[in-house]
Amino acid sequence: MAPSGVLGPILTLRNVSRRFVSSRQNTTAVQDVSLDIREGEFVCVVGPSGCGKSTLLNLIAGLDKPSSGQLVFDGNPIKGAGADRVVVFQDAALYPWLNVRANVEFGLRIKRVGGKERRRIADRYLEIVNLRQFERALVHELSGGMKQRVQLARALAVEPRMLLMDEPFAALDAQTRDALQAELQEIWQRTGATIFFITHNVREAALLSDRVLVMTPGPGRIKATIPVPLQRPRDPDTHAVVDFAAEIRRELQHDEYTSKAAESGYVI
Repeated sequence: MAPSGVLGPILTLRNVSRRFVSSRQNTTAVQDVSLDIREGEFVCVVGPSGCGKSTLLNLIAGLDKPSSGQLVFDGNPIKGAGADRVVVFQDAALYPWLNVRANVEFGLRIKRVGGKERRRIADRYLEIVNLRQFERALVHELSGGMKQRVQLARALAVEPRMLLMDEPFAALDAQTRDALQAELQEIWQRTGATIFFITHNVREAALLSDRVLVMTPGPGRIKATIPVPLQRPRDPDTHAVVDFAAEIRRELQHDEYTSKAAESGYVI
């Protein structure tokens, strides 16, 4: 169940397509994608490699523009990037010359938030991601999981309406990934943020999301929408999560998608 006060929809896509045209070839990355996401909802997207998941995220973030179709966020057409939609990438992309606290406060400085308020906000999110004791550490002194926590705190500090997460835990070891998945569930429930999360890990999708969107091989379309009825909090090793992950995997491997889904390295 998503956090209380869920409204909807905060995001609407209608017949969205993105074509890349060059002198050598024309490629359609996503085609005729329509979907609604409610405020406070946690939505995971899975699909074969190259199906346009990251392209779809970039369109929602305003980092790219559709070739056709309409994207509306909070009642307004998406015309570019904005602080109401923040991207959390697979690579933390922190500023190495800044310490942890300064990285978390960076977006707040850009917004010209005053020093006292900036420190208060940074304190809150450093506490949420369990990094208060490392606030003076430099980036090169952090583990991969800690860097991702800093990136998440920096994203949350500007209090976006939506977090767009592009396989943020894919490069982490299993133990760190499990810990961050648990923390993300707690953060989501505490903040009420809307989350659009791309993953290749079907168990991760079953663990985290309210709904799973399954995309076809390119050109990417929404092949299926799978509600996740499991109670929260969830544990990745319970039979319920493992069984539901298998259901998502069966949808990925259905009919003509079997070979491409299998080639994409999906794991449970």
